[in-house]
Amino acid sequence: MDISAILSHVDHTLLKPEATWDQIKTLCDEAMEYGCATVCIPPAWVKPAADYVQGYLKICTVIGFPNGYNTTAAKLFETKDAVENGASEIDLVINNGMVKDRKWSDLTQEVKGVKAACLGRPLKVIIETCLLSDMEKVRLCQLLAKAEVDYVKTSTGFSTGGATKEDVALLRENLPEDVGIKASGGIRTLEDAQAFLDLGADRIGASALVEAARKAEEGE
Repeated sequence: MDISAILSHVDHTLLKPEATWDQIKTLCDEAMEYGCATVCIPPAWVKPAADYVQGYLKICTVIGFPNGYNTTAAKLFETKDAVENGASEIDLVINNGMVKDRKWSDLTQEVKGVKAACLGRPLKVIIETCLLSDMEKVRLCQLLAKAEVDYVKTSTGFSTGGATKEDVALLRENLPEDVGIKASGGIRTLEDAQAFLDLGADRIGASALVEAARKAEEGE
């Protein structure tokens, strides 16, 4: 198991509502030290974090988090604000009420609008797989591929469940090769992270993997 290779796919994450600036700085320091893909942090911390890392680390943030039922206008404003503040990547929570109501056109327009507001930055769309049927997941794969999103993400980590190997396999089977998968929620060991990568995930959203890598280095 190549720990450095695993960490290069990790969005090192801190999205707790009580997260402090000192904790965000530590997260950035750890991500730079261990070669993580990004840090994934709350929108309020994007500008100070971007200023702090000075281009040495990509900053990811979340839009419509964690429930996704904000208006499209609010999500567009959040996205534009995040981009102006220095966000490198955007993770958008989809409106699962619209999924249940089969409002595919409304969903498509929202995603396309946020995609345009990203101004070329990668867009990951969180579909919250724990709330969806397999049919709904497959339909979203089709919709999001047509909307030209960059990644489909399994979970916020704030709902009733996180990433499962079955869901990642299902997403990979139903997405074109040029759309990545971000497995997120409940991934706490390097072995699990590797298993998700082997199933076709391209990114791992996790808060515990840097600490797991540190313990592995120290032989704990």
